[in-house]
Amino acid sequence: MFPLPAPMRAALDAAARAGLAGEVPVGAVVVQGGTIIATGANAPRRLHDPTAHAEIQAIRAAAMVLGRDRLEDCNLWVTLEPCAMCAGAIAHARIARLYYAASDPKGGAVEHGPRFFRQPTCHHRPEVYAGMGEGEAAGLLRDFFTVRR
Repeated sequence: MFPLPAPMRAALDAAARAGLAGEVPVGAVVVQGGTIIATGANAPRRLHDPTAHAEIQAIRAAAMVLGRDRLEDCNLWVTLEPCAMCAGAIAHARIARLYYAASDPKGGAVEHGPRFFRQPTCHHRPEVYAGMGEGEAAGLLRDFFTVRR
């Protein structure tokens, strides 16, 4: 077994912190030139904001750090397959590459549901890589929801 790349490790750590705070455990980081420039974690309940998904939080933070809305030289690492809202934000931000750990057959929009980046109306399609850290990410989610059911 190979160690996870540092960005996925950081995203998983952010997800674990979100879970401890009572949020669905999803974490994300934005990387530019091999350096993590922003981290996000799910926070819809804490912020009373249904758009406060980990990806959105990380993209907003990266845009502030860089002082621009286009992140075409950045990669996004996230612990769960993005939903349609987050896929739209990824496209609008012009993220170069998307790496995600666990698939989400119910709410995902990359390989499931609307398959957002395959739509002809999608104006930007990042390279997509799935599966790194899948077991750990799925475990965080499974444990979180087991306690709540």
